[in-house]
Amino acid sequence: MLENDRLKNTEEYLEILYKLTRNGERVSTSAIAESMNFTPVSVTRMLQKLDGERYINYSPNKGASLTDKGLAMGKRITRKYGWFERFLYDILKIKKNSVQKQACEMEYSLSDGTEKALCQLLEHPDRCPDDYKPIPANDLKYLSCEECLKQQKKETGEIGTLERNSFSLSDLKEGDMGRTVFIRGNHKVIRRLLDMGITPNATIKIRKVAPLGGPVEIIVRDSNLALGRSIASDVFVELIEK
Repeated sequence: MLENDRLKNTEEYLEILYKLTRNGERVSTSAIAESMNFTPVSVTRMLQKLDGERYINYSPNKGASLTDKGLAMGKRITRKYGWFERFLYDILKIKKNSVQKQACEMEYSLSDGTEKALCQLLEHPDRCPDDYKPIPANDLKYLSCEECLKQQKKETGEIGTLERNSFSLSDLKEGDMGRTVFIRGNHKVIRRLLDMGITPNATIKIRKVAPLGGPVEIIVRDSNLALGRSIASDVFVELIEK
């Protein structure tokens, strides 16, 4: 297999694993095979390879989970896919039922420099065109998109990505607890969140998640708050073990 094809295959697996796992949970070989429409034998072979490269932790009996290294790449590929969906739909006006296949073919060819340019062109989207699939945040060493943009104006060259196991509030389950590591959105959104007590390093507990895209109820600084799903997707936390 050529090097580019090998990398593409690796990224395809890590993207699927990112979608199937959360918070270190394991996924079975059969579930991966079904999701990718591959045979269990070929999936097992690839999982063993990814385990050797430290992208995943794999056990034949327990399944696979992403390492921090694998999580970072899985997020990155998922992010590129979401941005290409938005580009095809928002800029090129391609119909929704056609953008998924084309985005899949394009996502693996996006360089880091082009990735940043695409993010700015699309004005930092946080949702796929379907409006229910969140796009993973970009550079988690910055506390907001605004801070990232200001830093880009000061610096030349590439901006590094902080590999951190984080999740948006909209992705969490009732009872989950986390510490805020990233907030994104325009100045109005960020100001509103800060005024509500959702600041960097704040401890947040998920009280209730309403069904059908309803609000996420949280507890922060001893206050009960209800966040719309789109706002909740702009706040990212590191999970705190119970």
